[in-house]
Amino acid sequence: MLSAQLNELITHTGPGTEGGKLMRRYWQPAALVEELTGNRPIKPLRLFGEDLVIFKDGKGRYGLVGRHCPHRGTDLAFGRLESDGLRCAFHGWKFGADGQCLETPAEPDDSRLCAKLRHKAYPVVEKSGILFAYMGPGEPPAFPEFDCFVAPGTHTFAFKGLIDCNWLQSLEVGIDPVHTSFLHRFFEDEDPTQAYGKMFRDKSRDTEMPMTQIMREFTRPRIEVEPTNYGFRVATLREIGEGKAHVRLTNLVFPNAFMIPMSREMTISQWHVPIDDTRHYWYAIFTSFGEPVNKEEMRRQRLELYELPDYVPRRNKTNNYGYDPHEQEHATYTGMGADINVHDQWACESMGAIQDRTQEHLGTSDKAIIAYRKLLRQSLEENGKGETPIMVLDRAKATDVTGPACVDGIGPAAQWQDYWQTTDADRRQTASWQRPRH
Repeated sequence: MLSAQLNELITHTGPGTEGGKLMRRYWQPAALVEELTGNRPIKPLRLFGEDLVIFKDGKGRYGLVGRHCPHRGTDLAFGRLESDGLRCAFHGWKFGADGQCLETPAEPDDSRLCAKLRHKAYPVVEKSGILFAYMGPGEPPAFPEFDCFVAPGTHTFAFKGLIDCNWLQSLEVGIDPVHTSFLHRFFEDEDPTQAYGKMFRDKSRDTEMPMTQIMREFTRPRIEVEPTNYGFRVATLREIGEGKAHVRLTNLVFPNAFMIPMSREMTISQWHVPIDDTRHYWYAIFTSFGEPVNKEEMRRQRLELYELPDYVPRRNKTNNYGYDPHEQEHATYTGMGADINVHDQWACESMGAIQDRTQEHLGTSDKAIIAYRKLLRQSLEENGKGETPIMVLDRAKATDVTGPACVDGIGPAAQWQDYWQTTDADRRQTASWQRPRH
């Protein structure tokens, strides 16, 4: 268990907090590209406790600026989009994507007010269907050369969803390798030919045993955590007999992302991004190493579960996540349907708006969570001293941060390290878009 002071330190990310200062050192997802399409590409949003407006001007440049006009505080979300910026509807003040004031049309011709005025603004870049923003000091860091960023657009798909609790709860669920045997347990195995776009529905690569059966029957895995240049790697080993083990390799990408295998062809790169301290969005990039992603099918599946424009889950705490006691007895461990995102959402939200970690009791199987909290505390301390924490990359270092390997299959229990490395290398050789490893 943690002290109340430490729990606050690692969960709060608003302006001026130590956590907020650290998280702002990194590029963070701010919106999906698809949210800024149509005739009026502008959207108000809240990010790390700041009220902002993201927009695309007439020249295709993205801007992220403070939501309230610095003149009299009116709402720029209702501003007029123009070719070179965003104009306030109150007095016509106009701001470029970089926050520079471009016009104050009611001021005298010789006024210097406009030239001296720069509104709050943050740089934005597009990566694989997500608009990332940098809200920190100085020059933004370089992007790592992760698979999800170097794959062509044909082989990636991005989506997001709202979760009504603190961001850290969801991140810690994502790096917890044990909960899949319980929270995501299915009592019957589905047809793997219908597995596209779904997790834990494949058959394992090296056996006819369905993934749902492996998770259901082998509930005490061995867990190994290995530090890396991006965070750490988690190997989850379930010995299934005859000298074989189910090997699942997942990754914590500091500060608030994880990367995991989804299926034989796809991986998921997922960020948990604070709206404020009691709500957040998950953003995911699905990356295919095989055929191009069927974006229409992926989007159709997810729109059955999420409601636009705010990507609110249709199953949520207001309707008890669709809980059905008969289903819980006969079909699924939770009784909340077949979508594992709903299961995770319930687990995270049921902890409360901000989990009280003064009351928790961690066990041996929580090895990855313990490792993450240690890394987070270390990075908070380094950042507070003015040092450079992990994953704040310059261009030279960014080229060395690649992959990471995401593996799910059956291999020899004694040589599991060789197995995952060979499996990862083989998949990369068959991916036409894969760049040579550095």
